[in-house]
Amino acid sequence: MTREPQQSTGRGGKYLSFRLGKEEYGVEILRVREIIGLLEITELPRTPEHVKGVVNLRGRIIPVIDLRSLFGMPHQDYTAVTCIVFIEVAGQGEGERFQIGTIVDSVSEVITIASEQIGAVPHFGCDVDTQFMLGVARVKDKVCVLLNIDTLLTTNDLASLRQAAASAGGHAPPAASLAA
Repeated sequence: MTREPQQSTGRGGKYLSFRLGKEEYGVEILRVREIIGLLEITELPRTPEHVKGVVNLRGRIIPVIDLRSLFGMPHQDYTAVTCIVFIEVAGQGEGERFQIGTIVDSVSEVITIASEQIGAVPHFGCDVDTQFMLGVARVKDKVCVLLNIDTLLTTNDLASLRQAAASAGGHAPPAASLAA
């Protein structure tokens, strides 16, 4: 069987790696704003299952999602190493950016990944959505799935998160007020 060479994605750089179950994931470090242990999360009604609610982080109301739930992984109880990674994401409007908290099982490390270590997103067929992946990196004999944080959430998810934060804050701020 002949294998085609994997093409580099050209997305080399520093990534924060974290775990969900036994799998390793990474996000561009420049998108990470803060990493903290679990905070009290205020649950909100009528939100998607992966939207856990909002947190008050130094006076700012920030929506929080559970990546396990978003990815359809089985529920796992939170542990002492479960944490929230606050990430800057692109909003719906041009140049719009805001923060979300993402619950992960544990944070691993900041890793430098060369472009040559990053392979293109594998093709699984038409029924598998892979638009949220930047690529797959080979790091220290392991595979790390690199996430495209801007396509991780759908337009509906972004609207739900914005509305959730506005509802929890008692008013509907313009999208720019959620910006980092």
